[in-house]
Amino acid sequence: MSKVIAILATMDTKGAESDFIRNQIEILGGKAILIDVGVVGKVKVSVDISNDEVARAGGGSMEDILKNPTRQDATPFLVAGAKKILNEKVVEGKVDGMIALGGSQGTTLCAQVMQFLPYGFPKVMLSTVASGDTSLFVDIKDITMMFSVSDILGLNQFSRKILANVAGAAYGMAQAGVNFEKSQSDKPLIGMSNLGVLTKGCMIALDRFAERGYEVVVFHAIGAGGRAMEQMMKEGLIGGVFDYAMGEIADEVFGVLRAGGTERLTVAGKLGLPQVLCPGGAEHLGILVPPNEVPEEWKDHEYVFHSPVVFVPRLVGDEILRVAKDITSRLKHTKGNAVFMLPTDGTGTYARPGGLLRDMESDSLFFDALRDGLPDTIELVERHAHAEDPEFVNECVDRLIELIEDS
Repeated sequence: MSKVIAILATMDTKGAESDFIRNQIEILGGKAILIDVGVVGKVKVSVDISNDEVARAGGGSMEDILKNPTRQDATPFLVAGAKKILNEKVVEGKVDGMIALGGSQGTTLCAQVMQFLPYGFPKVMLSTVASGDTSLFVDIKDITMMFSVSDILGLNQFSRKILANVAGAAYGMAQAGVNFEKSQSDKPLIGMSNLGVLTKGCMIALDRFAERGYEVVVFHAIGAGGRAMEQMMKEGLIGGVFDYAMGEIADEVFGVLRAGGTERLTVAGKLGLPQVLCPGGAEHLGILVPPNEVPEEWKDHEYVFHSPVVFVPRLVGDEILRVAKDITSRLKHTKGNAVFMLPTDGTGTYARPGGLLRDMESDSLFFDALRDGLPDTIELVERHAHAEDPEFVNECVDRLIELIEDS
């Protein structure tokens, strides 16, 4: 079946390239619609949706923008308009994928639009800045970034091949026969957080959920993972939560690698979703460092290197108390439908008996603070087990299923 691909770009500077991609998509048997988000230059190719249509959809007009034309002033209207137009087309089934082209400014604009569109909808961003840190542009959405290598200015034998690859990538994604839609089953999709120090337990949980007829999406809890899980809760894609890993909270408190943001651990509670919680991996930090270099401020701590560039110090004293306080503060949003499972023999591989960061005194401080601060609306269940013990993990799974099936 023929697919429709939207091409979003500043057509005054990227018009020839966008038109070339359109032709490539037509050769593949599809159709493309060109959407202009340029500001001042002359557009030399035919577009399907003009910059004025985009701006008006975003609450502005090019007539007003051109009175004092700057990208800074125009961008909010163009972003808002492109989001509205494309989202409507996606919902109505009138577009099957999206390509965007840009340098630093164009990538910033187009990525905001892509981040607004649903998970699973094909999104390919051809960018001159895609060889560096793309986290700002990808954030927590499934955006495919492709480095343009050369600037996106003019057609030549090299750029034509790159542009043809972009067309093929997006059109191929649009033809994929698997769709991601909210489950119509009576069993909701489960969201589960995980860290490397919990992976054995995670695999036990996956087997247990499968035995009970549930599918699980596992999120690597390194900042973006937890936020993506919670975004999918907001979008109604996830209906039950096993929040097994809380390292994102510890790292947020100290502003390091896996920081999960201010909203982390609040969304399921605000939505009233069934959730089982475990403070897995919250007893240590993950800090990005030069290979095998110990930061001066952590030299007096017990530590390991999770990888040559990820330094992991054990939290002690007031440090671990700060993490406990932050966890319980975030959980005040939870008004019920939740169980907090506390594994008092260790919260992950490093803290289990024989683990490299085993510290029973710090564990005791941590667990006491969690007990004291946990809201009365959350049931506390303590087990003398470590977080990856099969009996403990299986009980976590069974408790969540019980919450789901009783709700």
